[in-house]
Amino acid sequence: MANPVCEVLVTDAQLEAPENRVDPAAGARIDFQGIVRGSEDGREIEGIDYEAHWKMAEHQLREIAEQAIIQFDLRSVIIHHRIGFVAVGEPSLFMRVFSGHRQAAFQASRWIVDELKKKVPIWKRPRFKIRNDMPGSAPPATALAPTTAK
Repeated sequence: MANPVCEVLVTDAQLEAPENRVDPAAGARIDFQGIVRGSEDGREIEGIDYEAHWKMAEHQLREIAEQAIIQFDLRSVIIHHRIGFVAVGEPSLFMRVFSGHRQAAFQASRWIVDELKKKVPIWKRPRFKIRNDMPGSAPPATALAPTTAK
């Protein structure tokens, strides 16, 4: 891989790790998945609804990836972010970073996620579970919380 590679994607499909690519000049590859956890603000959730300004989100992701390539001397960056409903336990973010050395790969990975949360127009709205623990009550339902930034 002579030239650095940048791949970004905003999708409503389930995220799958791209096929393994080999770069003989890379001494480190970090794969990161951001997984929807089972609680938000101390309350149990079913998942998260993600919304995005699609074109702007892809544009910002590409700028972040390209800047990371330069700033951390990376070989490749892949960033995929899912929108729509993402259930607890499923990934909403996949990122892969190739670098000549592990330290740069770790630093770049953290930096990319931090920048994504600051700059990319993707918003999340947790679907909270509503509990009805009283005998004879209806089964648990869900409620949407107000839209909040990442």
